[in-house]
Amino acid sequence: MKIAIGSDHAGYDYKTHLIEKLEEWGHDYVNYGTNSSDSVDYPDFAHPVAKAVGSDDVEMGILICGSANGVAISANKHQHVRAAICWEKDIAELARLHNNANIICIPARFISKRKAVSLLKIFLSTNFESGRHERRVNKMPIGC
Repeated sequence: MKIAIGSDHAGYDYKTHLIEKLEEWGHDYVNYGTNSSDSVDYPDFAHPVAKAVGSDDVEMGILICGSANGVAISANKHQHVRAAICWEKDIAELARLHNNANIICIPARFISKRKAVSLLKIFLSTNFESGRHERRVNKMPIGC
């Protein structure tokens, strides 16, 4: 699977750790930065990841910031993007099963790296359930 990944400074260490896991699991990825823990603005990294996901350049996306709110709000401005903040296993699974989320947003200041890896594994391995959920997902975009 080809995956876009990006973070701000608060998520940099987590991003580096998750990239190691992606490599270990055999996934291809595109790193949209940031590439240090120096202070940056999260939309500068969320928008390129969302653009890649929304245009089908990649299959999935990963965004990380302190709370995950900033990157999720930024990413969800893009058509064909469904970015979900995930902090518990059930949330990660339901984001895929029921919402067909295509970007996982991880709150680095609120969960451990170990939990982030667990959530990512669930997110990437869970398929959309479709059925009644397809109708709901199709109602999400505005102006399509």
